[in-house]
Amino acid sequence: MRLTDAITRLPRPHNPERGAEAVESLPDLTGPVRDLIRGAAGCSPYLAGLIAREAAWLPDALDNVEAALHKALVPPEGDLEALRPALRQAKRRVGLLAALADLGGAWSLEQVTGALTALADMACDTALKAALARQVQRGKLADPDVGLFVLAMGKMGAGELNYSSDIDLVCLFDETRHDPDSYGAVRKACVKAVQDMSACLSDLTGDGYVFRTDLRLRPDPSVTPVVLSTAAAERYYEALGRTWERAAYIKARTCAGDIAAGERFLEELRPFIWRRHLDFTAVQDAHDMRLAIREHKGTGGPITLPDHNMKLGRGGIREIEFFTQTRQLIAGGRDRDLRVRGTVEGLARLAEKGWVPPHIATELSDHYRFERTAEHRVQMVRDAQTHNLPGSDEGFDRLADMMAMDRAALEAELHTRLAAVHQETEGFFAPGDQPAEPVLVTDPAMQARWRSYPALRSTRGAALFDRIEPVLVDRLSQAAKPDEAFAAFDRFLAGLPAGVQLFALFEANPQLIDLLVDIVGTSRALAQYLSRNAGVLDAVIGGAFFAPWPGQFALQREAATRMKAETDYEAKLDAIRAWAKEWHFRIGVHHLRELTTADEAGVQYADLARAALIALWPEVQAQFARRYGPPPGRGAVIVGMGSLGAGLLTTHSDLDIIIIYDADGVEASAGPRPLPARTYYARLTQAMITAVTAQTAQGRLYEADMRLRPSGNQGPVATSWAAFQNYQMNEAWLWEHLALVRARTIAGPDDLAADIDAFRQTILSQPRTGASVMADLHDMRARIAQAKSSQGVWDAKTGPGRMLDIELLAQAGTVLSADTCADVPGGLRACVAAGLLSDADAQSLATTYAMLWQVQMAARLLSTGPVRIEDVGTGGLGVLMRATGATTQKAAEATLTEAYTQSAAIIAHAVGDPDTKANP
Repeated sequence: MRLTDAITRLPRPHNPERGAEAVESLPDLTGPVRDLIRGAAGCSPYLAGLIAREAAWLPDALDNVEAALHKALVPPEGDLEALRPALRQAKRRVGLLAALADLGGAWSLEQVTGALTALADMACDTALKAALARQVQRGKLADPDVGLFVLAMGKMGAGELNYSSDIDLVCLFDETRHDPDSYGAVRKACVKAVQDMSACLSDLTGDGYVFRTDLRLRPDPSVTPVVLSTAAAERYYEALGRTWERAAYIKARTCAGDIAAGERFLEELRPFIWRRHLDFTAVQDAHDMRLAIREHKGTGGPITLPDHNMKLGRGGIREIEFFTQTRQLIAGGRDRDLRVRGTVEGLARLAEKGWVPPHIATELSDHYRFERTAEHRVQMVRDAQTHNLPGSDEGFDRLADMMAMDRAALEAELHTRLAAVHQETEGFFAPGDQPAEPVLVTDPAMQARWRSYPALRSTRGAALFDRIEPVLVDRLSQAAKPDEAFAAFDRFLAGLPAGVQLFALFEANPQLIDLLVDIVGTSRALAQYLSRNAGVLDAVIGGAFFAPWPGQFALQREAATRMKAETDYEAKLDAIRAWAKEWHFRIGVHHLRELTTADEAGVQYADLARAALIALWPEVQAQFARRYGPPPGRGAVIVGMGSLGAGLLTTHSDLDIIIIYDADGVEASAGPRPLPARTYYARLTQAMITAVTAQTAQGRLYEADMRLRPSGNQGPVATSWAAFQNYQMNEAWLWEHLALVRARTIAGPDDLAADIDAFRQTILSQPRTGASVMADLHDMRARIAQAKSSQGVWDAKTGPGRMLDIELLAQAGTVLSADTCADVPGGLRACVAAGLLSDADAQSLATTYAMLWQVQMAARLLSTGPVRIEDVGTGGLGVLMRATGATTQKAAEATLTEAYTQSAAIIAHAVGDPDTKANP
């Protein structure tokens, strides 16, 4: 690119005489580029000096800017002494090219800062290599490859260096590459190498300097050497790291030395930077930092343009950076797409993901570019590390000339932009005073008791709660039954183990308080779940909480992605638990708020469970294979039984599963520790059950029940394919064949799954007599009645005429008609085909079952055990009554009793047991 062809603006020469001198030294330049030289030199004594010093080089450079830049960035050769003048020449040339392209409008802000950052990267890496080579020459190191690396922080890390930036560096080395006996000597040599690198870059010589270096962003810089081991740094951040250090590492980038070691360190530090949950405590931490900076730098006053600090002052660059980085810290732990270094790119990603309104992101990006441009101009004048606007009329006239603007228009635009930035960012960090606390119209002793609960025992938790308490009390007071709402909230708060994160979430998102009040006032079970798993609220503000249900396959992909993001097996188990909790909570909230029906919620719970098992099974097998080798033979299949196989679960359902394997003649696994095939699959099954049921830091994924495997608890935990076929053909009871009606393969090799599905159909299609099936069904009902009794009228599952009774009859109809449908309505139609039921009776049972399913889903949503009307409260009773279609409790209970009685009579007649009666 010829610079003259890309010029879009021209600075006015503030000092025409100095501008004229500059162009006279370059007689071959003509046209716009000559005017650019005149304006640049006439505004900046520093640039005038660079132009004079590089007069022989400059014409050719301006004729091909990209080539000149590329050549200037080629690392020079030589020792540290030879590098000093060479790197300073590179600094002059890159700085001059960037300044002219910037002033002439030929480069964007990103191109300018990118060129300056590329220079800093090259200079750091070149100087560090020479410094390490010196240590090798002096016999302090055997090899320059010692695992030493340099992290570029701040603007350099983000590729955003300004015209007179110093460079913030953190220098570390990988101590694991060295014997403990040589550790001290290696570190000492690394410290000396970094000191030599820093001096090479920052010493002021007759050729100037390259970059001022700042090494104080390392851990505890007042007492630590300039080079630390990675282990020491990790221990510091894990134990003492603060929010500002997390924010600093958003921009961190390995720029010199052992790049691979630096990237490994940053990966290890990822959990420190990016928290698993939405971290709204970062808002208060960032606001506190802003206030501390204002107090320390004296930049907290009103916007007055003379001497206003464009970086730290009100409405300045740092405000935009804090705004962006704080939102990245809040959500970046959950969304990797937000983990970008650049400010403008960060704003764009935040807008794309719904964390910042698009127009706000666009406006702040525009303000950021303008403010950075103005900052560059004041720095260009004398290469001063300043961020202040001029303090004199002459200085503002010069700035207006450099920006090719009328002074009055420039001042007006600066003031408008600074005010706009301040208004937008201040509203995020300090949204205003809280309203006065309303008078509590319920039990004052209860409110006083809140301060003794675990969630409020920390000073920070109590302070956050103080700020949200007025809103909470106001919302609870507006409930239909305030006393019940306050009592329910009291139970929730008492069960909350910690409060800082949750209270910060509510403060930043007050709309969530309405959801909390809705939950605690309606569903004790969901409120208990929320108190133990408050992190699930992150999903509510994650953007897709109220979006349409994605379906099982999308959930599978998402679960697999979550686990693949973790390298440690235990972390994978935690990841899928946290993921499943969020979706589980979503299903419950949608059902509670009538956004979904009971049937839809049941399908969604089943989708979630299947997706979790499908995503988890390969991870368990991979972990197991590291020790014992891959599965021998054809592998193993997880078969879902009961409600899981039928595809309808409640919120508290266990997972009924069996695992069938086919070693296909292979006697043992092939791995570091081979196992016989039978032992291999038994232990693999135990590993899977542990992965599902174990209590980790994120709790349990699901309870699992394997009693439906052949021979129940007496049989092996994993069943071979041959043994399963033999058992089902020759030993299984009728009830075990009935269980196959709802069996479905869930995860495992497709060919083995297809064989199992085909065999299941063969078993269900066997010819049977109605008399023998009904006789067995009669015995089964009797054993169930003896073993399990109903828990009252609201127990829709167990007892004559209830769900389990209807399901057994439907399954019997399925096997008699050689049908393979798994749902109850289909099974009841099969009963009609088999002559067990009339059309009217089948329709009656189907209608009753549909109502009972709604009652069962409502009951499980409200309570983890039997429903006690006195405990569910007014809101919960309303949920139960909606499930029956009644308007009063008495009418609902009468409807249920009548349904049980009628269904029990129909089933008894079909089975041939006229004495069976419903037991309300």
